[in-house]
Amino acid sequence: MLIQHLSQQLRERDAQSMRRRRRVVEAPCLPHLTVASVGRDARPLLAFCSNDYLGLASHPALGAALAEGAHCWGAGSGASHLISGHSRVHAALETDLAEFLEPCIPKARALGFCTGYMANLALLTALGDAKATIFADKLNHASLIDGALLAKAPMQRYAHGRIDVLANQLEHCSTPIKLIVTDAVFSMDGDLAPLPELLALAERFDAWLIVDDAHGFGVLGEQGRGTLSHFGLRSERLIYMGTLGKAAGVAGAFVAAHGTIVEWLIQAARTYIYTTAAPPAIAHALRTSLQLIRGEEGERRRAQLTTLIALLRQRLGEFVAAAPQRGWTLADSSTAIQPLIVGGNEAALALSAALESRGLWVPAIRPPTVPAGSARLRITLSAAHSAHDVLKLADSLEHAAKALA
Repeated sequence: MLIQHLSQQLRERDAQSMRRRRRVVEAPCLPHLTVASVGRDARPLLAFCSNDYLGLASHPALGAALAEGAHCWGAGSGASHLISGHSRVHAALETDLAEFLEPCIPKARALGFCTGYMANLALLTALGDAKATIFADKLNHASLIDGALLAKAPMQRYAHGRIDVLANQLEHCSTPIKLIVTDAVFSMDGDLAPLPELLALAERFDAWLIVDDAHGFGVLGEQGRGTLSHFGLRSERLIYMGTLGKAAGVAGAFVAAHGTIVEWLIQAARTYIYTTAAPPAIAHALRTSLQLIRGEEGERRRAQLTTLIALLRQRLGEFVAAAPQRGWTLADSSTAIQPLIVGGNEAALALSAALESRGLWVPAIRPPTVPAGSARLRITLSAAHSAHDVLKLADSLEHAAKALA
């Protein structure tokens, strides 16, 4: 019965153009890749789909640091952080991250996690007890939604970015602990959360602001400190989650917050306590990544990314405006995430396939990841792209759209 049931659900997904399929990448993470898929030979593609925003994933210094870390520390940690898996290099990385975020969070302490998903589950389940209420933006990442659902605290969701709705919810909340939870950069739209207004509400209603800055850390703010720095925020009420497998180019995540909050996570966060620590070599490589992010090379790469974003928005803005009858829109985003909203699932898949036939890899994102009727191409830029790459994407979109008309 199970196989028949699952097979029927898979057929239904096929009928709705919602089946997800994996690709096999046969090269390091770079804009120009060799990619294989089911039933097709490997072929070169120009990719606009990774979250390697600074182009550090294949940086020689990080590869060398990872190899050096493995030479010094071996391949694995061998145990959880609370048994014997917490090495000196893990501790050093946490100190580096805390110092890096201190301009935004006074006396911050940092705690490392294997993934951002695990960090968000830890935050919501460990802090969201029966004395708390969680207030969540409706477009939050799945990890934040899942963490809130697993927490003992009730959750109230507010319409995306609606400060007025959130203020009303906070005003009528009777629990002593209030947790406002939001993405900083929304991963499918590329827009920024109104963090200054959210922090003002946290201060007004004695709440805490949990910020998932997966797509802002390393990219935005002074020296790449992220979205808090971008907005010039500094407060002990901030609880910050940053990922280390996107702009940082390696793997993992961390939480930076008041020392008491971090100490409680160590005691109560199940996704921290009951899992093997990441290999020390990863932490060793991440210390080098942080140096690159906050140094001159990081500044150059952020400047390059900013230039490419402006170029793409100019060309795609003209492209969309030239054919309003299609009903396509370019999301209002100033970040490296530049979604082209097409509408229907089949239309988005067809456009993605047409681009692939021209040698470009731009994935179609469909429900349930995005709301029904808003399927899109999620275009992501990297500092490793060139202006020529961006112009090729714009020209190819024009040709693909005409061919599908």
